[in-house]
Amino acid sequence: MLVHIAGLINPDDALRHLESLKAATWGDGKMTAGTQSARAKHNQQLPEDHPLTRDLGSHIVGILERNTLFMSAALPLKVFPPLFNKYEAGESFGTHVDNAIRQVPGTPHRVRTDLSATLFFSPPDEYEGGELVIEDTYGLHSVKLPAGDLVLYPSSSLHHVRPVTNGARICSFFWIQSMVRADAQRTLLFDLDMAVQRVSSDMPEHPSLISLTGVYHNLVRQWAEV
Repeated sequence: MLVHIAGLINPDDALRHLESLKAATWGDGKMTAGTQSARAKHNQQLPEDHPLTRDLGSHIVGILERNTLFMSAALPLKVFPPLFNKYEAGESFGTHVDNAIRQVPGTPHRVRTDLSATLFFSPPDEYEGGELVIEDTYGLHSVKLPAGDLVLYPSSSLHHVRPVTNGARICSFFWIQSMVRADAQRTLLFDLDMAVQRVSSDMPEHPSLISLTGVYHNLVRQWAEV
């Protein structure tokens, strides 16, 4: 399941954060790559201990916690602290699958990567190329979103970032451990939740709302790991 969350960050705020990111000192993107990914990864990354990484990452997590679409789609148990990358001058990231487990730096905590997220800070007209391409059973999905928009997709998906041929693409990326491990179950719950919300909006007194809401929560109760 791919979910586009438009305007997760207000576009004006996203551009303000972009200026701070542009002014930062970047390192080699391979610093967080696994053995397989390191062969395909050619980009730059803000160090994990950089103050901007910590501060802006915490800000993003706070916004996620208040976003109902993200909460419904991800059913998050843990969110890996957001990281930041930059692609320019022909840099790219070849086809890969994200590591299954990520160690949170400086802590004993680990995150199972059920979902991957990319949050765009560079407006699409500031760079050429740089599309995030995600593969699933329906084919290839090319993603290049406005500043402040986020895409959420299964971490088990093969994906790559096409070379940036002009300008610079700056994004945040991170992973989520969901309370519901299986993508198919999360998709069913998301579709059901969206349907319940539509019925609640269109027919708030409909007697089936209580039953539908009960089905949703009983499925979460059956599938969730907390």
